[in-house]
Amino acid sequence: MRIIVTGGNSGIGKATAAALAAAGHSVVIACRTIPKAEQAAAAMAGNVEVRHLDLADLTSVRRFADSIDTVDILINNAGVMGQTLPDTADGFEAHMGTNHLGHFALTCLLGNKIRDRVISVGSASYVFGRIHLDDLNRRARKRSMGPAYADSKLAIVLFVNELARRGIRAYVADPGGGDTDITRGASGLWRLWVELNPVPFLAQTPADAARSTLQALTTDLPSGTYIAPRHFMLVGTPRVTEVRKKGRDPVMARRLWELSAELTGCDWTVHPMPSAIERNEL
Repeated sequence: MRIIVTGGNSGIGKATAAALAAAGHSVVIACRTIPKAEQAAAAMAGNVEVRHLDLADLTSVRRFADSIDTVDILINNAGVMGQTLPDTADGFEAHMGTNHLGHFALTCLLGNKIRDRVISVGSASYVFGRIHLDDLNRRARKRSMGPAYADSKLAIVLFVNELARRGIRAYVADPGGGDTDITRGASGLWRLWVELNPVPFLAQTPADAARSTLQALTTDLPSGTYIAPRHFMLVGTPRVTEVRKKGRDPVMARRLWELSAELTGCDWTVHPMPSAIERNEL
């Protein structure tokens, strides 16, 4: 299968891409930092391609989506977390703009070019999130890293559930605790906490943290299923996990979709598919 992994040049995305390539899949690492991605790809066994994608810039998202003919699986893995992150190129708050709106635009622009499923990487922090449709980008609220990140992860859960309601196969893969560099932009007490690493048993290796995504890749469970580590959604083998009511709210999911489409100028796109002759199937 042909699989796109956003943010596949580091951390859990890198471990996911490496496992998929080793299993014989054709992998596209889509990320912002090409040299880092090329270095990561060179260390992987199998068919790995690197392409530029900046989820914080809708022009880049559109360019990338236009370059894709078809893909079997889209893995929305990339994410940011930091206290001093600048707004995206389109003026969105960084966490919501990158983690949710960038992936929303990418998924919708690819549309029916995605032949099998969409997998979005979630986080248990979604339970602390609150979606303010009148202030999605925190213009009137404090720009605090933790709440902003949690809001973006709740948006992802709602997006996956809305995809499922619209008949698109989609899953949330929660990696749990992982030893990655997603918090490289942190500062102050949070940065000190990360550096001290007082609870190392909660920091799974990237390969272990990637297990939820890999399970979502082949599962026949109903669309919209949330897969997370067994123990407190932080560590252990992945299992089906019940989503809190706030993540399953159909009214909020629909309204968030409509607002996301308005903000990004993107909605689910139906592309003309090539004929059997064009696909060389006859």
